Amino acid sequence: MDEIVRQAQLKWPNVPYCYGWLALDARGAWRMRDEHAQKLNLPGDKINHPALLSFIARNYARDEQGSWYFQNGPQRVYVNLAATPYIARTDPLLGFVLHTGEPVATLDSAWITENGNLIIKGNEKVAQVDDRDMAECLGLMRLDGHVIADEQLLDWLAREDGGGKLTLDLASRHVPVQRIKHSELAASFHFTAMPMPQD
Repeated sequence: MDEIVRQAQLKWPNVPYCYGWLALDARGAWRMRDEHAQKLNLPGDKINHPALLSFIARNYARDEQGSWYFQNGPQRVYVNLAATPYIARTDPLLGFVLHTGEPVATLDSAWITENGNLIIKGNEKVAQVDDRDMAECLGLMRLDGHVIADEQLLDWLAREDGGGKLTLDLASRHVPVQRIKHSELAASFHFTAMPMPQD
């Protein structure tokens, strides 16, 4: 967290929290949701300013209840999550990189949802992989040690149980890929997708 943010928290400790105005979409874009966007349940405007994006990433945190927020000076701005608290992209040199710019040094676990979304966990952080990178990820997947085709993955997903051992192969590591339902992500990984004010 930035020092200027810490100082603002000390100077104004009782600023009300903000809900519904900031979102993280499933491709890792921060979105500003004004009253119009909130009323019509629109995604909001994509934030593109490099300095602001960097500031949000440095001051992004989780509270005790599993809600994620951006500490904007003395105010917590809670984040609506379209998928998971982090979104990952593939990188030719680093493997996976989170939307905050942090590389996933070691991939510990992987899951795939019924919709074909890949979820990874590393550095104690859970991320859905940007769907635009799934073609590349498919090339890293193996079913019982063999390269898998789109149709085979769809068949594996449809089976629910069994269907062979699916792995995500990165360098010399073979990370098992498990099934998970999209509706179970928040409970399984202890986060709140749409934080609400606490009474």
